[in-house]
Amino acid sequence: MRLSFEIVPPLTGIRIDELLATVGELMEFAPSAINVTSHRDEYEFVPKPDGSFERRLTKSRISPADVCEAILGRYDVNMVPHLICGGNTAADIDSLLESFRKLGVSEVMALRGDSVAGERRFSPTPGGYAHADELVAAVRRAGGFRIGVGGYPEKHFEAANPDADIRNLRRKVDAGADYVITQMFFDNSVYYSFVEKCRAAGITVPIIPGLKPLSTLRQLELLPETFSIDIPEDLAAAVREASRSADPKEAVYRTGAQWCAAQCRDLAAHGVEALHLYTMGKTRNIVEILRSL
Repeated sequence: MRLSFEIVPPLTGIRIDELLATVGELMEFAPSAINVTSHRDEYEFVPKPDGSFERRLTKSRISPADVCEAILGRYDVNMVPHLICGGNTAADIDSLLESFRKLGVSEVMALRGDSVAGERRFSPTPGGYAHADELVAAVRRAGGFRIGVGGYPEKHFEAANPDADIRNLRRKVDAGADYVITQMFFDNSVYYSFVEKCRAAGITVPIIPGLKPLSTLRQLELLPETFSIDIPEDLAAAVREASRSADPKEAVYRTGAQWCAAQCRDLAAHGVEALHLYTMGKTRNIVEILRSL
């Protein structure tokens, strides 16, 4: 099974060596790709002389291009940086693509991206793209890149209904996407149903399942809240039971890893040939899961 991993650029000021060490742990599994997320600038409140505060946008993470350059300087691996509509003009996107070309990067994930922290709805950047299909079309026009897009087995939280969400995915594919990577899910039947509906809607590109092992009790609430996904009751009950053990943190961690490993085995048994794992900057459980397969 082909494996790809998603990493999060470190906060500005954190040593890049830490990130390289993390990637080094994943290289044991000969990944087909390392994806690098891209994040919107965030607001900070700066005090003014009169005692009031001014809201300013600030960059808090190292750029995906810089992360790709650092990793490619150490490892021979296919890098797939994320491109997002939010915070970028069309000219910014062209500049990023040129930077990626110079690094030898030939594959990107084209995503709309989230709204700025503190804003309820996504607001497109003036001179930029409002939707992912527009971004996909721009990357396709630029040429020279394979393009991945995101898919949502449990529906994007802004979509009116699952059918509308799949129609939106079809627009991204029609605009030039080569494959889909799904949002994380914890019930494989949801993924199988999603693929079936996508095929019925005429989406023929590969649909790669994305998985993340649950690792803390807090994530029972945090993951659904953050990503608009469901946690199966069997998993939730097992995690709650583990949290009452003598070593609750480790027991919950093991429970989440075992559940994810079972998902991986089931996907392989159903003929799935590629798997995308969300590391969230942590590799211990990912490494243990993959070694157990």
